[in-house]
Amino acid sequence: MNAKMLVFALAALSVVVPLQSSRSQGFAGLGTNAEGFAVPRQGHVLSFPADHGTHPDFRIEWWYVTANLEGDDGKRYGAQWTLFRSALGPGDSQGFEDPQIWIGHAAVTTDHQHYVAERLGRGGVGQAGVVAAPFEAWIDDWKMKEAGPPASDDLRDLQLAAHGTDFSYSLDLKATGPLVLQGDQGFSVKSAKGQASYYYSQPFYEVSGAIELAGAKLRVAGKAWLDREWSSQPLASNQTGWDWFSLHLNTGEKVMAFRLRDDKEGFISANWISADGHSTPLSKDDLQIQPVRRAKVAGRDMPVAWRIQVPGKSFDVTTGPLNDQSWMATSTPYWEGPIAFEGSVSGVGYLEMTGY
Repeated sequence: MNAKMLVFALAALSVVVPLQSSRSQGFAGLGTNAEGFAVPRQGHVLSFPADHGTHPDFRIEWWYVTANLEGDDGKRYGAQWTLFRSALGPGDSQGFEDPQIWIGHAAVTTDHQHYVAERLGRGGVGQAGVVAAPFEAWIDDWKMKEAGPPASDDLRDLQLAAHGTDFSYSLDLKATGPLVLQGDQGFSVKSAKGQASYYYSQPFYEVSGAIELAGAKLRVAGKAWLDREWSSQPLASNQTGWDWFSLHLNTGEKVMAFRLRDDKEGFISANWISADGHSTPLSKDDLQIQPVRRAKVAGRDMPVAWRIQVPGKSFDVTTGPLNDQSWMATSTPYWEGPIAFEGSVSGVGYLEMTGY
């Protein structure tokens, strides 16, 4: 590694390592000042396929897939593929002057093991990046790419592949429904002070493919959810992290819900997504999210089972993890893993918890 590459590697670590000494900075500094970067504006109209690509004038961005799978051995599994872009400054350029830092996370979860891998990369040299059409996102040889008709506006067919120590996966994703704009037509408010992101999802993937664990390969099938989000200051300065849920109901409906934690009552928001893709935003008055069981995870006392209620939809479920120890021991550690739920309706989904 030459001196310039070392500088960028250290810069990448400074971007992704959380500021443990000051919780007022928020999770991984996401509550810091956005000066110099673009910020989301209400009323902005998202455009596809262009918005599947990068937004280098914004400070942070991610492409995020979570998959609930069942193997041909009858067991449940989870798979995650994530590409983060974090900018040292607005804009992009070629070569070593490019200010974009890239981080990739991949994981496979079983009922007794959580396999995790991380990649760090940089922009401007081809090591990592995203092309909007035909869609492709990559870091090194980890890829998420379009497999269907070129420039598909709804990312209808994707191929997903990644690997780490003792695990790999290759998955085909086929969407059976439309893209879903979260919040107010893609403008997702994250705090009472008005911090926000642009946020949309493709929650209707049917999945097939294979995973390999410790040299043993098995076929899998299930459901997947893709999230796309970008911003420059998605948290308020007093927010320390979030608890985020994506739920596949056995009725064909979907629910996205999050709770952003602060030094008061927190900020809660959600979307109820019908089986045909119609999205209904839910406010904090429409739902309750409460932890019901805690576990010791990586030396932390964390909530791992939750009760989620939407009285207006007669929705009342309790979630439970496939594996309590779904800890992402990455540069910025967090909990991410597959869940199932029972109650007024059953189904599967994913839970992400940051800032603990």
